[in-house]
Amino acid sequence: MSAGASSATLHATLHAPPSAPRAGDPAAGRTDDALRARIHALREGLEDGLIGCTGLVERLLIGLLTGGHLLIEGAPGLAKTRAVKRLSDGLDGSFARIQCTPDLMPADLTGTTVWRQDSGTFEFLPGPLFHSLILVDEVNRAPPKVQSALLESMAERQITVSGQTHPLPDPFMVVATQNPIEHAGTFPLPEAQLDRFLLHVVVDMPDEASERRILDLVEGELNHHAEAMSVRLTVEEILAAREAALKTYVSPALKDYLVRLVAGTRSDAAAPDLRAAIEHPASPRGTLALMVAGKARAYLHGRDHVIPEDVADLAVDALSHRIGLTWRAAAEGRTARGIIEGLVQRVRAL
Repeated sequence: MSAGASSATLHATLHAPPSAPRAGDPAAGRTDDALRARIHALREGLEDGLIGCTGLVERLLIGLLTGGHLLIEGAPGLAKTRAVKRLSDGLDGSFARIQCTPDLMPADLTGTTVWRQDSGTFEFLPGPLFHSLILVDEVNRAPPKVQSALLESMAERQITVSGQTHPLPDPFMVVATQNPIEHAGTFPLPEAQLDRFLLHVVVDMPDEASERRILDLVEGELNHHAEAMSVRLTVEEILAAREAALKTYVSPALKDYLVRLVAGTRSDAAAPDLRAAIEHPASPRGTLALMVAGKARAYLHGRDHVIPEDVADLAVDALSHRIGLTWRAAAEGRTARGIIEGLVQRVRAL
């Protein structure tokens, strides 16, 4: 076989689902189409109210479809909070917002046990974490005790108070925001906390055309009521869409690509100069996060299989917060996102 033929064969393997057709009756196909249409309507509703935030909207939906948590970072005024609140308007589950401050206590999130004198018993009063969608605003302003209180809820979907464990609702999704500009009165998130987030999304400033459209949008909302979301997904629809998204096919060759990409943070095989800048490489949790996020992105784009573009598009958001740079690389002004971008360019699927 010629080199060209081998390349074409591998390309087909990476992009195509398994040759054997999947079993399924026409009614199931119609149900899946209707569910996809509902997800698409939710996406359109989010984008209509969030000008120039296509990437952020897609990441929010990826978190919804995977059950993963998101960390959104950006300067004040970039619609981070607005994005999460608009997502909550399109979902039938409960929503809570937690505004982090340095005097916040763990019980302010988890809830607490109180003594009921009339009944002579202790009663647990659940905190705001007992909701399906949680916005943790300016999470880096919360003290370490509060940040650690989030660990169990984000990793185990449960909360332990006074020795008793309480399950959290399903679906359960935490979206935290942080402001990279201010540093006074903030507490940087520890690596263990960062690793709990499926994606770390950085929101950039809008271009002039987008900002002009933002002016028209906000002016219209000031003169009239804000346009409501056209769709509101039920809990059953969210869980069904999640199940369908996670069944998206990943070929063996694409799994090899995933592993080689993440392994580039640990070994010198792919890019020794980039590896030299990494003190702490990404763990297998990063590989798993990138795979499930790729599945959700493929589902959002109407495909039943993951392609290399899904992986390359999400690699920076899925891996950059899972690596630590050497002191020399940090002193030279290099960033984790830049290192992962370089790896994506060096490690090719073909």
